[in-house]
Amino acid sequence: MKLFYSPPSPFSRKARIVAAVLGFGPRLELVTADTLNPADVIRQKNPLGKIPVLETDEGASIYDSAVIVAYLDDLAGGGRVIPRDFQARYEALTLEALADGMTEASVLQIYETRMRAENERSANWVAHQKGKVSRALAKLEAAPPPSGFAGGVPSVGAIALACALGYLDLRFEGAWRSDHPKLVAWLDAFSAAIPAFGATAA
Repeated sequence: MKLFYSPPSPFSRKARIVAAVLGFGPRLELVTADTLNPADVIRQKNPLGKIPVLETDEGASIYDSAVIVAYLDDLAGGGRVIPRDFQARYEALTLEALADGMTEASVLQIYETRMRAENERSANWVAHQKGKVSRALAKLEAAPPPSGFAGGVPSVGAIALACALGYLDLRFEGAWRSDHPKLVAWLDAFSAAIPAFGATAA
């Protein structure tokens, strides 16, 4: 299998961690993609030109990260990072959605400064995205997810959250940490339990 990705991408990191914890790491060829280059093959793999994209052994392209995770979980027999139990499943998927939304809002803030000239930037747009991140962090600080993982395998929600917090560390100098000690402790425990988290740091 091939994973078309970018090392700093938190969504790519999520797919890489899932592949590692499910034992697919050795089978996964990493192919760096440049989403801003019109000639990059990523636009042939995914018409949206977004990463990550997983190319299966059969040559099919699977995207986005949530679908890649579901594919890998099924390939591993199911019920690994996406629980089979009804309640646990939807708790994990809801946490994944919250974490992915927080990540997306963080990425959009970075794009606003990188992709727009200074006179074209919208302070209101940036504040709107910051609000999403702040509310998500507040909710998670009030009730952090469990730090233990059944069978040593974290849920997709926990993996997505770790990647979201890692991206805040990477792009926003860890400013979230001072006001969220419970989440800091949670991320420390995740990092200690899941070596793939450190191994996939940009």
